[in-house]
Amino acid sequence: MADLSIRFDTVAFDLDGTLADTAPDLCASLNHTLMALGRPIVPAEMLRHLVGHGARALIVNGLAATGGVDEALVERGLPIFLTHYAANICVGTRPFDGVETALAALDARGIRLAICTNKPETLARELIGRLGWDGRFAAIVGGDTLPVRKPDPLALTETIARAGGRVAAFVGDSIADTGAARAAGVPCIALTFGFSDRPPAELGADALIDHFDELLPALAKL
Repeated sequence: MADLSIRFDTVAFDLDGTLADTAPDLCASLNHTLMALGRPIVPAEMLRHLVGHGARALIVNGLAATGGVDEALVERGLPIFLTHYAANICVGTRPFDGVETALAALDARGIRLAICTNKPETLARELIGRLGWDGRFAAIVGGDTLPVRKPDPLALTETIARAGGRVAAFVGDSIADTGAARAAGVPCIALTFGFSDRPPAELGADALIDHFDELLPALAKL
């Protein structure tokens, strides 16, 4: 990849479903919550497309799939979910194949790395630490860091600013990611294997990749 010319000084990433497959632990916490609320559990394979939009949305979707949404149950379930997830945040979670190599390659080029996630910042930092990535990212902005979150473009532009970036690209897996990038005027690469609730081709990204081995070549073409 030494001959690739990348014009960006900063690359920001979503976290859940982009850098790491967090579905196993999110799904385990959702099922723990559903059982506590007297609902049946949901098969893990049914849950992957439900994650990626925050804890509340996940609980709402889980309740909808098991008998109907009740706002009182959502309010009861949220602290149950967050407590369980915080205690089990990196049991089954793993970086996606090729992530470590791609991050190292960008770092070796002097490109700043940043995270813009809708995960609460405290949980995002905890997970990043558990994955061995402390100190790797120049900025980490979570869903509660600012008064807004993705798809609001301010979440992404503030992440880039905090990283000290001038010319940036964003890598994500959901419509919230591509929506924030488009609104911010930031080129966006989307994954075909993340947590999207729609076909990746419908996300409106500037490029799609099937594996992190394709990330640097895709950045070079933007």
